[in-house]
Amino acid sequence: MAAQRSTVELGVLIYQGAQLAAVHGLTDLFGVANRIAAEHESAQLPLLRVSHWQVDAHGTPARTFDSHPGPEQPMMAVLVPPSIAEFTEDQAPPALLEWLRLQHAGGTVLGGVCIGSIMLARSGLLDGRSATTHWSSAKSFAASYPAVRLEADKPIVDDGDLITSAGLMAWSELGLRLVDRLMGPSVAADTARFLVIEHSASASQCGSNFAPLLRHGDGAVLKVQHWLQASGAVDVSVAAMAQEANLEERTFLRRFRNATGLKPTEYCQHLRVGKARQMLEFTNGTIDHIAWTVGYQDPGAFRTIFKKITGLSPSDYRNRFGV
Repeated sequence: MAAQRSTVELGVLIYQGAQLAAVHGLTDLFGVANRIAAEHESAQLPLLRVSHWQVDAHGTPARTFDSHPGPEQPMMAVLVPPSIAEFTEDQAPPALLEWLRLQHAGGTVLGGVCIGSIMLARSGLLDGRSATTHWSSAKSFAASYPAVRLEADKPIVDDGDLITSAGLMAWSELGLRLVDRLMGPSVAADTARFLVIEHSASASQCGSNFAPLLRHGDGAVLKVQHWLQASGAVDVSVAAMAQEANLEERTFLRRFRNATGLKPTEYCQHLRVGKARQMLEFTNGTIDHIAWTVGYQDPGAFRTIFKKITGLSPSDYRNRFGV
């Protein structure tokens, strides 16, 4: 008897003025990924359950579509699509922003495209974090949300638990990033090929960018993970992490590894290398400067860890994937 595949739910938010092409496009993209994954006949690959969440008159989202109806389960991700029109205040009522904050606090990944990035910024979740948005709203975004580290020159900023993308059609790359995380780079590449859309080669050729486990149910560990994402894991000690979790150090080490599958030091290395990959792809900074920026005083140690995780030296990585 074949083993039962696990189900992972991905929610798509439908707010006032949401681009329906993105809503249905993401639904189709995940459907194609399911079909390709089924051809592999592997119980290791999850089934993607896609749900639509319509925002009601009070600002509260409710499920209006479910591709695979079944028992209630926590969502792995909620995606906020773009809007063709300019952002207006009534698109982000307080109840909706609170719902987004609650989802994130429970370990759900949030992804925003264009105006979706503005909604995440309004929720306060992007404060102190890196993000991108559509070029037409970059100036007003920077003025309205000074606590956000805006990187408007980047098409997508994947910060693990928060992903923002810039273009109106960037929902496809956001969807493929999640397929890559959940099903692996070959299924993501085959999905892109079937749909005849572009997909960043860096993820599929050098291992996916780090996707931390967030839905493990340990609130103290999740609090530390969100803290590390916000700080970039630069200059942090195990003692400081344990203090942030309000746990004794040995207890913290055991619970962190049980929840994430990694030691805290390994986890921080993956976070730093993920930041470095983005900088190598989208900036012209020297490798020594990038090493220092992501938290390595010794560029030699940075090069060693980077190659161990990606399979390429930083300079080779930039030569292949820099834009």
